[in-house]
Amino acid sequence: MTHKEMIEKVLTNIDQVMIGKRDIAELSVTALLAGGHVLLEDVPGVGKTMMVKALAKSIGADFKRIQFTPDLLPSDVLGVSIYNPKEMEFEFRPGPIMGNIILADEINRTSPKTQSALLEGMEESSVTIDGETMRIPQPFFVMATQNPIEYEGTYPLPEAQLDRFIFKLKMGYPTKTEEIEVLTRAEKRVPIDHLETVISLEDLKDLQKAVVNVTVDDTIKWYIVECASQTRTNPSVYLGVSPRGSLALMKACQAYAMIKGRTYVTPDDVQYLSPFVFGHRMILRSEAKYEGISTMEIVERILTTVHVPVDRIRVK
Repeated sequence: MTHKEMIEKVLTNIDQVMIGKRDIAELSVTALLAGGHVLLEDVPGVGKTMMVKALAKSIGADFKRIQFTPDLLPSDVLGVSIYNPKEMEFEFRPGPIMGNIILADEINRTSPKTQSALLEGMEESSVTIDGETMRIPQPFFVMATQNPIEYEGTYPLPEAQLDRFIFKLKMGYPTKTEEIEVLTRAEKRVPIDHLETVISLEDLKDLQKAVVNVTVDDTIKWYIVECASQTRTNPSVYLGVSPRGSLALMKACQAYAMIKGRTYVTPDDVQYLSPFVFGHRMILRSEAKYEGISTMEIVERILTTVHVPVDRIRVK
């Protein structure tokens, strides 16, 4: 079975549960293959939690869910050492972060201190507890959900936390036809309960290793860097995209190209993925916010002004 066929089996499996969300499923799998993490932001009840559950079931991963609440502590995420009087020593009881697919549900409902407990694990694939560094099982993928910050009882994620997510996505409401299909499928059974594993964790690891073999031409690298550079000089932007953002976009483009069955990245990949990678990595000036300008609008403008590489360009 080819890489594209394995990926298509996963996406088709997710389609059994998620109606009309093929694009979100593709982007989620893209992030997984690229070794990144996803932040899903939308109102409650549009399927954010169901998406990550369907993805975990499709690949047979060890799934862990963390329900973030205002009183959640970092130790509730990472784990804690408990004294065993019988053995007369401390035993470490791992927290839910020690899994393959982690659902960080409503991450913006907890304090920044607890939110930051995920940082080291997301960036280093390890956590430090009681001075000891512990590796997190691989593959490791965090899909966090959050309600819009306009809702009461939420804490905006700090910039350092946002930068750890390769994509920030919005689910959106289904169409009326799609919503009727959701009702029909759930009328007599719960679709997620009947979802089967279609590829193994070893298959997933092979797919992740294969992503690095997707070619990124120098002209594409120039295109990515130029787009990122434009965010740093835009008059409406206080803080632009860092080199980490450029690297994230390149990795995402490689994974997306493989999903589409290609061995090379195209400018179209960069244009499609840039808003999802760059949008949450920018901080706007107060004047821009007052005028109602969004980061997504700025990214779209940059993509229309930066020269799209057609012929091979030698980057000096």
